[in-house]
This record gives sequence, structure tokens and C-alpha cells, in this order.
Amino acid sequence: MPRLKEVPRAEADPSVLPLYDALFGPDRDPVSEPGTATGTPGDWWTVFAQEPECLHHMVAGFQYYRGDKRQISPRLRELGQARAGFARGSQFVFSQHCKALRACGFTEEQIAAIPHWASSDLFDELERAVLAYTDDLVLQGGRVADGTFAKLKEHLSEVEIIELTYITCTYEMHATMTRALKLEFDNVDERIVEVPVPEGEKRDIDFFRNIDD
Repeated sequence: MPRLKEVPRAEADPSVLPLYDALFGPDRDPVSEPGTATGTPGDWWTVFAQEPECLHHMVAGFQYYRGDKRQISPRLRELGQARAGFARGSQFVFSQHCKALRACGFTEEQIAAIPHWASSDLFDELERAVLAYTDDLVLQGGRVADGTFAKLKEHLSEVEIIELTYITCTYEMHATMTRALKLEFDNVDERIVEVPVPEGEKRDIDFFRNIDD
């Protein structure tokens, strides 16, 4: 279960109902009958439906990055989004944008190589620059190396770089939020926990205390 309450159709703000219709089907309650066409539960939508203004603000962001006026190519945009999801550790964002990468013409081998792109020869110079830039945005908190930025400027206009930056950072935010609220494919248990000593083990676990100096 997600960490916050989901909003069933009967309780949803009227402005949210067209989104429910589009994603889950007309008249279907997404809480009692979850599931979207891409295989996600859909609880990202039903949880954020508690705050319709916030939900519509985020939907406007989706419309922005897919808008006809965007100069950054869909291929590079989706490459940044998918890598941002992987780098931030969001299976939801990564998985969704792997599908988008496939629709943009990336091969299965390229998609499989995104986690280890730096040691792969499947990406061209610009794609590698986008992947490196994404890592600097997500993993280095925006501390982008001059060489990486210079390589972007060899290939992209300043408007394209602005769009790439904004969209990639937006999806880092989405990746962070889905993990924090345990939504969609990020609704998983914490795996970094103590592993107990095997039952019946009698040996002293303080190994170093038993070693003579």
C-alpha cells in the first residue's frame, strides 16, 4: 500500500475525473480496480488526487515536455528521463521511460545498457554527453563538469540544453517523490536492514576481540 490515502472515484474532485477516465477507463474506480495500460497500479494518480491543484500542475509538466514547441529531441529527452530514474533508484520512472525509449527507436541492447552506459559502446557522442550530464544533475546535485557541458554545447542549442535540464530535473523530482511516498513500482520494502545471526549460532560475533595483538 502507498503511504498516503488514495482517492476513489466517488470522492474525487470533478477536475480529476477526466484523468481517471483517460487512465483507467470511464466509470472505473481506480482504487477498487487499480491498473493502467502500462501495467502500473496507478496509485501515483489516486494519491496526488488528494491535492488536485498539485496534480494538475504536474500534468501540465507532462504536457510541457511533450509539447510541439519543444526543441530537444524526444530521443534525448527520454534518455535523460530514463537515466534519471535509474540514477535516483526509482524503478517506476526507469521502467516507464524504458518503454518511451523503445517507442523513440532505441534498441533493446541500448535500453539494457543504460545502467552501465559509461562502459558501453552502444551510444553515440551526444547520447553519452546527455547520459553524463544526467548523472551530474542527479548524482552530483548539479555539479556539472566543464567538459561535459562543453560537449553538450557542441551539439545542442542553448534552448535545447535548458529544456533538457528542466525535464531531466523534473523527472528526478518524480523519482524522488514516488520513492518517498511508496507509489507504483517503488512501493517496496527497505532492503538495507540488519540480517540476524543464524539461529543456533554460539560463536562470539566480535571476531577481532578474539585476535591477539
